[in-house]
Amino acid sequence: MSLIAVNHLMFIIEFAILLHIGILLLLNFIPLNHNAVFVLSLLIGGAITLVFAFDALCLVVSILSHHEFTHPFGPIAILAVVTSWAIMPILERQDVRTSSIRLLLYIITVGITIFGAVVHRDFLIMWVLGLVIGFFIIAKSHNKPSMVSLRTIGFIIFGLFVVFGAMEVISQIAHMQIISPLSRIDRMNLNQFSSLQLVIDNTNLWGHNVNATYWGNSSIGNSDGYISLPLTWITTLGLPYPLFYGILVTKKDVIDYFLPGIFGIGFDFGYVALALIIIWILIVIIVGFKVLDKYRLQRERGNGKYLGREALLTGSLSAFIAQTILGLFIITRTMNGSAMVSYLFLSALIMANIVTTKR
Repeated sequence: MSLIAVNHLMFIIEFAILLHIGILLLLNFIPLNHNAVFVLSLLIGGAITLVFAFDALCLVVSILSHHEFTHPFGPIAILAVVTSWAIMPILERQDVRTSSIRLLLYIITVGITIFGAVVHRDFLIMWVLGLVIGFFIIAKSHNKPSMVSLRTIGFIIFGLFVVFGAMEVISQIAHMQIISPLSRIDRMNLNQFSSLQLVIDNTNLWGHNVNATYWGNSSIGNSDGYISLPLTWITTLGLPYPLFYGILVTKKDVIDYFLPGIFGIGFDFGYVALALIIIWILIVIIVGFKVLDKYRLQRERGNGKYLGREALLTGSLSAFIAQTILGLFIITRTMNGSAMVSYLFLSALIMANIVTTKR
């Protein structure tokens, strides 16, 4: 059997396997003490803040191209920031002065919140989910009072309404429809019900009705490119898969953007593949929490070997769960294309913890 993938689904699976093996080997051959993890997570968080700030600037300066970096880097932002916050209790127990570090973390967290929300409204939902999940895990792991309460959740919901309201006002004053939450809701209302009808009526166990796709009879009925790795990868490697370009993006949007991932994945790959993917997601999350509990027990027994891994796993789990919720149940694009690379990377970071070296 040929090792070269013959369609999008096989390409995704092969890439995922190679990535998981690579990250597993990497994490077990590179020292992961908590100081190194902390410095790296701060650097990544700061870099992502600057990237999001530049992308937000592109919305205002017409000569610059807007890139929507929140799709590929949004989950990584959650990973970096939650990992940094997860190391703070460790530093405090070691009597490290954390006031200036905490201030830097607040600046990074607020910066990503503001710039990311301007770049893409959907990112703000995933970002808040990731932070809430992350702070909840940190509180439980370190036996601290949880920052997540009904009052906090109420403030978060109120804050989201305030941010969305402010963005709507700015969009009306500056005539920038691209940042208007209401225009995005109108687009979704206009397309979502017809998209749902298309998917529900034409999805089967192994894919979809070929006549329901843009390709018509030339469709293969499975892995037609609605769910894929970045298109530039496919073209660079010269792989003969169906691709959406130009005006075809609007055709892809019907499945990719206006529907939750359970419908997009189900339509492109079939109900069987959707069931297997959900099982895989549950396995990743369950394994992550099981390993996290073992790291906590080791820490409480005075073993500091896994402090860096524990913090990194906390950030990885928070980002993976937040991206899963948004991608599967709200918008497919959050875990499609370049965002899928981040999603598989987070999965690999979590599953790499099932093996540890004894050195």
